[in-house]
Amino acid sequence: MSWLSRVRNGIPFLPKRQSTDNLWHKCGKCGSMVFTKEWEDNLMVCPRCDHHDRIGPKPRFAMLFDKGKYEQLAAPEVKEDPLKFRDTKRYTDRLKTARAATDERDALVNAKGKIAGRTAIVGVQDFAFMGGSMGVAVGAAFVAGVRAAISAKAPYIIFTAAGGARMQEGILSLMQMPRTTVALAELRDAGLPYIVVMTDPTTGGVTASYAMLGDIQLAEPNALIGFAGQRVIEQTIREKLPEGFQRAEYLLAHGMLDMVVPRAQLRTTLASLIGYLMPEKAAA
Repeated sequence: MSWLSRVRNGIPFLPKRQSTDNLWHKCGKCGSMVFTKEWEDNLMVCPRCDHHDRIGPKPRFAMLFDKGKYEQLAAPEVKEDPLKFRDTKRYTDRLKTARAATDERDALVNAKGKIAGRTAIVGVQDFAFMGGSMGVAVGAAFVAGVRAAISAKAPYIIFTAAGGARMQEGILSLMQMPRTTVALAELRDAGLPYIVVMTDPTTGGVTASYAMLGDIQLAEPNALIGFAGQRVIEQTIREKLPEGFQRAEYLLAHGMLDMVVPRAQLRTTLASLIGYLMPEKAAA
């Protein structure tokens, strides 16, 4: 054994769970270094600047449902790569990469559980899965979530996070806009609430369809919400847009949202809204 190997093997490294890679979290907004445990205990919100980090379905369900208990609903089977699309990579390869990174079938995951004792079906879009883009699988999952809510006689709550429609599926991705709208008509015919919580970012075709059709429209603080990007709008109208344009607080001030709710208050807020919108259920 060389002297270099002996020195290297003698260095006391931290265990993997306590390595410097995961011991600290760097805030994406203010750049502060925060203990990962402190950040997680604060629901993935920076304790220094209140920046709400993007989170996936599993942590969202765990912090939302009573005692973190829920039943994840099976993802509907859909035809993959219907257009045999290829850019710099094959679409099927991009799907495999996204699934390996997120451990999810596609960008929208549904779960059933209780919020303050009341049954609810909750869908969460994962921006980490190809930018949360809306394709056939997302549309099918949304419809399945709505119908699960109808079957359970419960509200459907959706947490949106998307860069828009999935370009690899072309017109089929755009067809999910009317498809999800029709599903919401079924939910309303059943007399059940539809609550939208927009998270950062919610843009494109998702904003132009089910993200803006809620009975109640909520958003997390400073979430980016819009259809076209700010630069595109400025180039089109040839004007400088106001500061904070397309952020949750701006939309609230201009009547496009009902509430901006910090993550720590979302659970109690949703429980109250379910009670208001389904008083008979709450009384039972």
